[in-house]
Amino acid sequence: MTSIGAPRERSPLPRSFWALWVCQLVNRLGSFVQPFLVLYLTQERHLSASTAGAVAAAVGAGSVVSQLVGGWLSDRIGRRRTMLIGFLGTAAALILLGSARSLETIAVAAFVVGLMGDLFRPAVQATVADLLQPRERVRAYGLLFWAINLGFSVSTVSAGVLASIGYNLLFWINASTSVVAALVIWRMVPETRPVLDDGPRRALLPVVLRDGTFLLMILLQIGYATIYFQGYSTLPLAMAGDGLPSSTYGLVIALNGVVIVVVQPFVNRRLAALDRPKLLAGSMLIVGLGFGVGALVDSWWGYGLSVVVWTIGEIGFAAVIGAVFADLAPVDLRGGYMGLAGSMSFGLGSVIGPLAGTNALEHFGSTTTWLACAALGVVLFLGQIALSPALHARAGAAAERAPGFRRVEA
Repeated sequence: MTSIGAPRERSPLPRSFWALWVCQLVNRLGSFVQPFLVLYLTQERHLSASTAGAVAAAVGAGSVVSQLVGGWLSDRIGRRRTMLIGFLGTAAALILLGSARSLETIAVAAFVVGLMGDLFRPAVQATVADLLQPRERVRAYGLLFWAINLGFSVSTVSAGVLASIGYNLLFWINASTSVVAALVIWRMVPETRPVLDDGPRRALLPVVLRDGTFLLMILLQIGYATIYFQGYSTLPLAMAGDGLPSSTYGLVIALNGVVIVVVQPFVNRRLAALDRPKLLAGSMLIVGLGFGVGALVDSWWGYGLSVVVWTIGEIGFAAVIGAVFADLAPVDLRGGYMGLAGSMSFGLGSVIGPLAGTNALEHFGSTTTWLACAALGVVLFLGQIALSPALHARAGAAAERAPGFRRVEA
């Protein structure tokens, strides 16, 4: 079978795309709060592990709503306005969370951080799909992924140092970079929302409910995200339980970004030539097995090895997942599809993951928790392989589909 998305001769990417790349880099350079939120809540606010996990899940609950709203807004008021609202709202919400004292206020602020923090995601994904042809999207999404992790690799190391000075500093710097990201969007990114030639836009929900392939993809991605978010909720607690300090967690999780920054540019073109559904299946298996390594280790280098293994899987997954969902999305509902993909997969996964992981760690121990991640990875691998023929058919249809819109550049 011919691979999906095989690379052709490269063409220059537009200026608007590179502005998005800069925006992603700047935003991630200051993303200090999420990796250290559970440690902040347990050490600074003296909450229990399960309560801290519930607060982290509140961020995820906000993210579920956020990406749904962000996708809807990007189709209705435009990609650019949606991104501006998201970044500026995130800055305000982070300051609120960092100043909150009562559990009720912390929970509400955490939800608002999630609500504002992911508004931009479906808008960015849709903008890339608006700007580029299907054959160019794997490369573009790969470059955005690389920018995100270049910033992440720097932020996690520096966050560990800043956290030793004071956790409140993390919130203020994170908020500042969100404002800078908004300025980049305001100055450099035009509106790309398609204008239909054949009448008003369709309602999203009826179309989605008839799209079985899309719904099955969402289900698989929920499982993947459930595993993935253990790295930001269960992993720091497991390392602390083994007597490792928070600064060590910062260095270990920074390996995730370092490996991506070093490896991804060299493999992105090769990954684009592979069969997309099979690459997704193998990548999810590697991520599950990578977390499973945690059942065998209790030292910093052992946890570092675990992070390196699941990061290799993450690289393969991230290289093609955006392009796969872009192929599934109808042109007139592109923002809504991207919002649903993010909210229902990574949004729900960010709720289920912290809740399941921290409670499993508290009641069953780290060995059982990490072995469960490995088992889930095997299940996801089998499910993705079974769905491959349907994804091939949809990708072929997307490549042949003539565009039914004209683009607006503000």
